Amino acid sequence: MRKNKWRLYPLVLTGFILFNSACAQNPPFTGLSYVNEEKLAEKVTVLLNNASYLIPLQNLEEQKIASIHFTNLYAAGFDSLLNKYAKVAIYKGSDYSGIKSLDDLSSDLKFYNTLIVQLNDADLNNPLIVDFINTNKKVKNVVVALFGSSNTLAKLTNAAVPVIWCERISPVTAFYSAQAIFGGVAITQKLSKNISPLYKAGMGFITTKTRLQYTVPEDVGISSASLIGIDNIATEAMLNQATPGCIVLVAKDGKVIFNKAYGYHTYSKTQPDKLTDIFDVASMTKISATTMEAMMLTDQGKLNVDSTIGNYLPQARKTNKNNILVREILEHQAGLIPDIPTFDKILPTDHSTDSSAFFPTKVNDNYFLRKDYFKEVMWPEMLNSPLKTRGQYVYSDVSMCFMQQIEETLTATPLNVFVQKQFYEPLGMQTAGFLPLYRFPVDQIIPTEDDKKDRHALLDGYVHDPTAALMGGVAGHAGLFASANDLAILYQMMLNRGTYGGAVYIKPATVDMFTAKQSDVSRRGLGFDRWDPISDRHYPSQLASTETYGHTGFTGTCVWVDPKYNLVYIFLSNRVHPSVGSKLSSLNIRPRIQDVVYQAIQSGM
Repeated sequence: MRKNKWRLYPLVLTGFILFNSACAQNPPFTGLSYVNEEKLAEKVTVLLNNASYLIPLQNLEEQKIASIHFTNLYAAGFDSLLNKYAKVAIYKGSDYSGIKSLDDLSSDLKFYNTLIVQLNDADLNNPLIVDFINTNKKVKNVVVALFGSSNTLAKLTNAAVPVIWCERISPVTAFYSAQAIFGGVAITQKLSKNISPLYKAGMGFITTKTRLQYTVPEDVGISSASLIGIDNIATEAMLNQATPGCIVLVAKDGKVIFNKAYGYHTYSKTQPDKLTDIFDVASMTKISATTMEAMMLTDQGKLNVDSTIGNYLPQARKTNKNNILVREILEHQAGLIPDIPTFDKILPTDHSTDSSAFFPTKVNDNYFLRKDYFKEVMWPEMLNSPLKTRGQYVYSDVSMCFMQQIEETLTATPLNVFVQKQFYEPLGMQTAGFLPLYRFPVDQIIPTEDDKKDRHALLDGYVHDPTAALMGGVAGHAGLFASANDLAILYQMMLNRGTYGGAVYIKPATVDMFTAKQSDVSRRGLGFDRWDPISDRHYPSQLASTETYGHTGFTGTCVWVDPKYNLVYIFLSNRVHPSVGSKLSSLNIRPRIQDVVYQAIQSGM
């Protein structure tokens, strides 16, 4: 009976946790069964030979990782979990047992510095595999994930590499071991008996959980059935053409308990949304890039939010922006206008259909802007814009354009490069960044508007926001693209008050300051939007706590962090496709889904 039960798991669990789409709803198993198996996995998983503390893997920006499997039945699930944390190339070792040898495999792996080798009893009957490990450990980091009996472990006496050994063989133990490699779960056990002269009772290394775990709602006391309302609301959004598709992710207590893709890239329904798809997150850029850099520069003593624009930008000193405080910019109380004229101000001589030294700035396909257009036209427009509402809350994209100029002046580094190197890559965020078409195929990127007025093209991989577009796709207020999983990593770091994966990115006091209410005239923090105290607005949702902070995006996105409930909620959509519409807001899709999560949490208390 047990054997038959586990035959179902690879399909069911993978569909729910790893590759969930709108067609894989309500998996036919109870979440408690998964949780129980996960507890068994913890009890039988031991880490050996980790004196160098390689596990959990650190410094992800320096890691070039490959996973090699031979006959592991659950390799697909194992590898999928690895790829939640970092980009991991997958190699099938059995492809190197004929014309190609394991020496050829070693050659094919030359550009990877960390190898994760999945082994079981059958694999260790092949001495060539042990030779493969011993050869590569001389020049690379090698980690073994071993599944099998104590007799299997005893065969690894000569492999002085970190070994994560799990005596129980099941899909869930495979998932558990994969997550343990990155610190998604803790390894808590030591050997309970002597295995061999090398492996004796009491041996083993203990690790702590430092990154997101991927599991089921029951793991945090929530019933899977109580989240069915998310399916219903997402379906309602698509039926009403509020958006062609969407992604919903929920992380509770440092665990991703819900991550699901619904619908399609477009209303033609030719390409389903996937969890790995990349969205234009619009104004979420303000907190996911510009404010992140502001917090880091504050920690470094380079930025003082109570200093002035003129202190950092000499060009502002002879303008009405000179004595505006950085704090006012981040609070949207500087009196700055919401935006500047964009495509309506473009002259025929300002752009070309072909790139050249004179037209280097790519706005989108067949649209290239003349050199220094931002410097000569847009920036003076911002510097000389009127201040009409200083001291009042008026939401302004121009504010974050000023922040971008301040930050780039302080670091001598473009905004996109700074956040990529200081945040996204070290955190293991694989898709997040500006200018995604330089790194990803267009079919992985969700299209936004079919712009018939200005750019005369479907915007797919090019930023939707017109000001950001004319700035070349990199702006302080818009331009970031990301997947839901990447955003979950970033905001789990925030929920952890600046720490993730064992590294400190932002000091806890700085996180607290930027996310706290800052003003008597608005609900805002520094950069961050927050819970609204005006009760009839129910913002960001009816049940969100007073501690909630985050941001929405014009394209139909949001992220909300609620420290009271230890919660990260992410919603991504392209509600502006094929043209800008208001149904996503009028139907309250985002806040209603968020409230389903709160109701599920409260019903489990």
